[in-house]
Amino acid sequence: MVGKIVLASSSPRRADIMTKANVKFEIVPSPYIEDHTTTVFSYDFVENLAYNKAKAVIPLLKEPAKIVGADTVVVLDSEILGKPDGYQGAFDMLKKLSGKTHFVVTSIVVMDSKTGEFKKNSTTSYVTFENLTDEQIKNYIDKFKPFDKAGSYGIQEMPDGYIKSYSGDLENIIGLSSKALMELL
Repeated sequence: MVGKIVLASSSPRRADIMTKANVKFEIVPSPYIEDHTTTVFSYDFVENLAYNKAKAVIPLLKEPAKIVGADTVVVLDSEILGKPDGYQGAFDMLKKLSGKTHFVVTSIVVMDSKTGEFKKNSTTSYVTFENLTDEQIKNYIDKFKPFDKAGSYGIQEMPDGYIKSYSGDLENIIGLSSKALMELL
């Protein structure tokens, strides 16, 4: 796939991953407003969010491009844990995740702005938290303010003693698998 590449996201983490993968791109944040009413996980739901984010950027482009739309969800017991609603929401989510294994899914859609044709990929990784004390949770929230992150955490900033283990693609957990993206591009 050649031509201009546009990232339909204002996520600094996604931009950083694409830059490290040597992808030349521009950022055009998607105006798509996510539906937060669904809390039951399905791959279709996450893939549709990524698709809609990419599609919403088409009218904003001045020239044809390949648009990269992505969405990341944290799932515990088939419930989607989205971005927290303030401090208490972040605390409650991290308390739920404490001592448990959950999975993280990032869906990526690469769309041709001219034809509307697209390819998609969903990558799943697993994360197990240590048993966290209320004090650890409060310290993490106070220091990192994870209010813009699904599940109320960023694995790349978690201090020692918070994550017991993870399996799968670390970049996927952060927000975008460069391996999956390169296959789509």
